[in-house]
Amino acid sequence: MGERTLIMGILNVTPDSFSDGGRLASPAEAVAEGERLIAAGADLLDIGGESTRPGSDPVTPEEEWQRVIPVIRALVKKIDVPISIDTTKASVAREAIASGAEIINDVSAMRFDAEMPQVAATTGAGVILMHMRGLPKDMQVGSLHYPDLIEDITAFLRERIAAALAAGVANASIMVDPGIGFGKTAADNMRILKYLRAFRVLERPILTGMSRKAFIGKVTGGEPRERVEGTAAALTVAIMNGSDLVRVHDVAAMKKVAAMTDAIIRA
Repeated sequence: MGERTLIMGILNVTPDSFSDGGRLASPAEAVAEGERLIAAGADLLDIGGESTRPGSDPVTPEEEWQRVIPVIRALVKKIDVPISIDTTKASVAREAIASGAEIINDVSAMRFDAEMPQVAATTGAGVILMHMRGLPKDMQVGSLHYPDLIEDITAFLRERIAAALAAGVANASIMVDPGIGFGKTAADNMRILKYLRAFRVLERPILTGMSRKAFIGKVTGGEPRERVEGTAAALTVAIMNGSDLVRVHDVAAMKKVAAMTDAIIRA
């Protein structure tokens, strides 16, 4: 961390993700896509078996397990980059780590499953704590007003870091994510990117995930797959404002954008 911006490739093994749901119909196709993302320059892979798009319904642990574990077990035999499991369920995270994953990416910041902090602590996995208000099902419903957007997110993440440390998670294992697109307006998402450096007060690495999201479409138009240029602009701002890791769909293109931005920052 710190020498350059790291690229997290998104590998969704879901039928209903907002951008690429249903594209990978079998574990073999998912494994091949994972290898393609690494060949394109991904520094790590984030594998998810449950969509967290606005309005999405949860799936059972068993269904999520069946989607992701075969893919992880196959990929660890073929690749040499870390794998992150995108889940809020302790049982899925435990099995994913046992199968070769090294990081737990929990959009609930370990709030939805009381056993998740123990899993993170006992396995020694890296942990990504993300800010989200509400549930994926209802996070974009009703008032999205924040009294103080940046301070509210900071306070939430500070509390979740403290909870993780209290459970025995090592401080060096924790990363934070302000949760772009999770219970925020388009204007909120842009403010998060503009003032991202404020989260440095937490003294933890920062992950940002803006790839193809709706707030980009509000500006540029187009369906998710047509938001590459807008994603590139948002990613550039994120890196210039302190993001250590970016979570993206279009790995090859965003790898070049990150490299150019890094070169300018370090000039």
